Amino acid sequence: MAKQEHTFRVGDPVWAKMKGFSAWPGKICFPADGMKRPVMKKTMHCVEFFGTHDFAWILEHDCKPYMEFRETLGTSKKSAALKKAVTETDDFISGKKSGIDTKPISMTTDSYDPEEDAEFDALFGGNDSSARKTPKISKKRPPTSTDSDDSSTTGSSKPKGKPKKKKKRVEGNGTTFDRESSPSLTNHTKRKSDAVSSFLDRPTLDRPASPSIDIGSSSQMLRDKDIQPSKLNFGFLGLGIMGSGIVKNLLNSGHSITIWNRTAEKRQEFVKAGAREALTPGDVIAESDITFSCISDPQAAKDMVFGNCGVLSEINTTKAYVEMTGIDADTSQDIAEAISLKGGRYLEAQVQGSKDQAQDGSLVILVAGDKSLFDDCQSCFQAMGKYSFHLGEVGNASRMNLVLQLMSGVALAGLAEGMALADRAGLQQKDILEVLQLTGLACPMMVEKGKAILDGSFPPNHPLQHMQKDLKLSLNMGDQLEQPLPLTASANEVFKHAKRLGYGEHDTSAVYIRARF
Repeated sequence: MAKQEHTFRVGDPVWAKMKGFSAWPGKICFPADGMKRPVMKKTMHCVEFFGTHDFAWILEHDCKPYMEFRETLGTSKKSAALKKAVTETDDFISGKKSGIDTKPISMTTDSYDPEEDAEFDALFGGNDSSARKTPKISKKRPPTSTDSDDSSTTGSSKPKGKPKKKKKRVEGNGTTFDRESSPSLTNHTKRKSDAVSSFLDRPTLDRPASPSIDIGSSSQMLRDKDIQPSKLNFGFLGLGIMGSGIVKNLLNSGHSITIWNRTAEKRQEFVKAGAREALTPGDVIAESDITFSCISDPQAAKDMVFGNCGVLSEINTTKAYVEMTGIDADTSQDIAEAISLKGGRYLEAQVQGSKDQAQDGSLVILVAGDKSLFDDCQSCFQAMGKYSFHLGEVGNASRMNLVLQLMSGVALAGLAEGMALADRAGLQQKDILEVLQLTGLACPMMVEKGKAILDGSFPPNHPLQHMQKDLKLSLNMGDQLEQPLPLTASANEVFKHAKRLGYGEHDTSAVYIRARF
């Protein structure tokens, strides 16, 4: 059988094999405190074993997908300890909260069959078993919130009466580290381990669900505005995190709106609230005098305009188009030129704010392009935000938006690193945030994101991948102007890594995961 490589992510259940032990079920996880990766060129993963809740670094070719090989590795000639671990793994996959036994059965060599190494290597194409060292697995697991002060529940499987060592030695595939036993842990170390465990216990990296939007309700800010809705017909393309809140306020302020979104379910919510539905972006243009677009990135914005049944298919001298997607100046100018060549009017309207501001109607709107179109959109801008500015020719609004996003991204990366350092130093993060609010650092973004870090759930208010996109566009603008941006480059790498870890669709505050772990 040819050797098959697998790529695993944090949270994936696997079978992990070390020399001297049977293949054992576990999950890919972040390293526990003190676990240093061995100096090896080969790909390795940190694995937490079910049943024992020990940790070790395992070579990738010694990790196999759990479900694919469950029947092969989890049934025949297996001990009660392995059967217990398999059950716990199945519960983890199904999302059950079965509870972790505070006296897990330890992986010992008493039931080890030396022939199993050869069987494992034969099954998976003769993996390089010489890279495996015979590991000594800690009989203590990291303390979690389920631990009690009684030393009998610390997870030791040693017979009573034997002297306890202060430290256990753990080795695996070339890595060795010391872990203090639970009775000798300081409160600070326990607190750090609890924090790590709370993140490692999350079964998936799925984006937390955002609270559903109440389309029929109006924010106090919107009610306080004296908005006289324009009698023109308006269209809106994109009902994402920002677009949903904007369209809600346009409807509640009395504007006539035709909508389109890739996901039909979202369209239906707004149709029930009074919006009209179109089948394609071109149909929205045909039904509307002025059409707004708010989607994900520059490429999506171009596809919306130039694609089949897109915006350009219906643009003429009676139509106008307003691009609200976070894009760079070059993309905006390309779209503006295409719209103008067909006789249409064009504005770029970049927004500063996130989901909450979009729903409250408190965005700051940066506009550039056709001044007469800016005037025609005034009632809409009044419903969307608290301020709108016309900045001259096309491109100026995009440039200013990227400058502001650059500042936000660098500040947020600094906040994440500061909160991570505070936790590592044994300081209470809530105390840091309380003091921060009394200093010159206090601002809505720092406070809001700091609270999200404390909460640890990161529901998307402003998706992390969008911030990383804006930092990348800022760096491109700096390259064009030969302007050094070293802090932006560093922040971009931090956000890029957090995105690669699987937090792209989480809130920007999830960059803390990259800083802390």
